[in-house]
Amino acid sequence: MFLKVFGIGVASIGVPSYAAVEGGSSKRQEFTFAQVCDTQFGMGGYEHDLKTFKQAIVQINALKTDLVVICGDLVGRPNEKSIADFNRIKAELKVPCYCVPGNHDVGNKPSLKSLQNYRKAVGKDYYSFEHKGYMFVCVNTQLWKSPVDGESEKQEAWLKATLESTAKRGVPIFIVGHHPLYTGQPDEKEAYSNLPPAKRKVLLDLFEKHGVVSMLSGHAHRIIINDYKGIQLVTGQATSRTHGSPLGFRLWHITGESPFKHESVPLEGYQKIKK
Repeated sequence: MFLKVFGIGVASIGVPSYAAVEGGSSKRQEFTFAQVCDTQFGMGGYEHDLKTFKQAIVQINALKTDLVVICGDLVGRPNEKSIADFNRIKAELKVPCYCVPGNHDVGNKPSLKSLQNYRKAVGKDYYSFEHKGYMFVCVNTQLWKSPVDGESEKQEAWLKATLESTAKRGVPIFIVGHHPLYTGQPDEKEAYSNLPPAKRKVLLDLFEKHGVVSMLSGHAHRIIINDYKGIQLVTGQATSRTHGSPLGFRLWHITGESPFKHESVPLEGYQKIKK
């Protein structure tokens, strides 16, 4: 199958090195994975978004990636039908798929109830998994954007412990979330499309300290590629509705040391930009 790709993003400065960590690179293997963002049924028209998600899965299955991560806003309005439709279509993937929640999935002001509903219908909202010598740390950015008493603190403690234990083993870390840390500059003001500056600074320092190589996000419905001291910050376009790029997903090539190559794969039959 011929697949058009564009938007290769590679950084070249401040690249983290793990050569000095004993055993840090001994188990790393090459692989590819897909970064899907904002399937968000209803954003581009409910039936339209079901079809585009299905098309993304057809192309991902043809690419034979190792895995898929979906960076939040799985549905537009979480209810029994939308979640069932999402889970049904996702099941067509031939490889493991890992999801994180977006603001549409748990609410702009999440509550314990909305978090419990997500966990029951979709799965854990923060967790980690290791693949071929790399750690993927999946987070609920809404707990940073709009903290929930008790829940945000639990994620914070878990995140620090996970990063610390992973860094000690010399394993490179990908963070998978919904909100970008920032869209233009690290010190930009808080907006709907990013995280609060104070929290952003804490996270950037934490990621730099513990060998995070990349953070993958969605939410913005457009491609945003930044580099922060060698950490690749990559927001992908949506499969539902985008701003300034064709509907699609990103394909990552994990080979050797970071920075890693990643490219946009437009959805076949949906290359006209749906604004």
